[in-house]
Amino acid sequence: MFEQSDLQCSRDFSSQFIEWLRGKGTVLIVTHDHPDPDSLAAAMALKHLVLVKTGQKATVAYGGVIGRGENRVMVEKLEIELVPLEGLDLHQYQVVCMVDTQPQAGNNSLPADCRVDLVIDHHPLQESCRECRWVDVREDYGASATILFEYLLAQEISLCTKLATILFYAIKSETQDLGREWSRADRLAYLHLLPLSNNRILFDIIHPEVPRKYFAAFSLAIRNAQIFNDVLVFNLYEIDNPDIVAEMADFLLRVDQVKVVLGMGNYQGNEILSFRTLLSEIRAGAVMREVVAGLGTAGGHGMIAGGQIRSVDKEPIAQKDLEQTLIERLLRCLKRPVGPGQPLVVA
Repeated sequence: MFEQSDLQCSRDFSSQFIEWLRGKGTVLIVTHDHPDPDSLAAAMALKHLVLVKTGQKATVAYGGVIGRGENRVMVEKLEIELVPLEGLDLHQYQVVCMVDTQPQAGNNSLPADCRVDLVIDHHPLQESCRECRWVDVREDYGASATILFEYLLAQEISLCTKLATILFYAIKSETQDLGREWSRADRLAYLHLLPLSNNRILFDIIHPEVPRKYFAAFSLAIRNAQIFNDVLVFNLYEIDNPDIVAEMADFLLRVDQVKVVLGMGNYQGNEILSFRTLLSEIRAGAVMREVVAGLGTAGGHGMIAGGQIRSVDKEPIAQKDLEQTLIERLLRCLKRPVGPGQPLVVA
């Protein structure tokens, strides 16, 4: 269980932020685009913290879509309230917060000229946070949800079953059941939240119904996958769900002898990239930033990263050209020989 010393940092930071926030008016909480469970859970926990401690209501906003089946069920079953960032009048909010992302990180739709007061994240600290009044970035944590859970615990705020379930599932999915990039704090939070969670809802989230086109994505990813020694690259071409790239990357990382996976797909004219590795010595975020340098933006931590290249032609020939460029850059970055790949499966 958590000891008082474990919570001291969270207690001090949250207490100071709450006192600064009190009475300042309307609050906006922004997640990263196409929010995942960790981003959603962190946002809902912060919203609850603000309401309980100050009485101020907060709006949770996101860019993009909630596409992955598990995430859609999570939003529905746990009654997560959030609105599209697009169309909001940002001037009506006196306080702007970001969770699981940072200003100008490239993975959120908040305008670059919008002032951000609070950042809570577990990704590498970016220079843009220097302009923010309150920053709590813990790169050694496996999930942003763990940081917010510590705030609630430190402030002695009770958790209802749904909020406990949201936080538990976020940590579970972000660390893959404490099998990937977890810290002692994540483990303590996981074990604390498990008995408070709703098992029936967790089952429904983990086993969502999916449309037939979901399985078509698996078929396409497998057929298009190329292997370069221990590196696998696949292209889904035009997609209608940006989350599917990361899901396929996780799936294909299971291929025997493959240690690195790069996936790509074109969503509404923007290229969505997902990077996964089993090699702890590879810094995924740094690798992705080098691969997309001059083309787009990227970020990540440890063994997981993502990127985005805006305004990319979705036609197959343009996609093949971009794919070849990214493959060559990735192999050089990883110091792997550049050469022709081998198909994952032979028709």
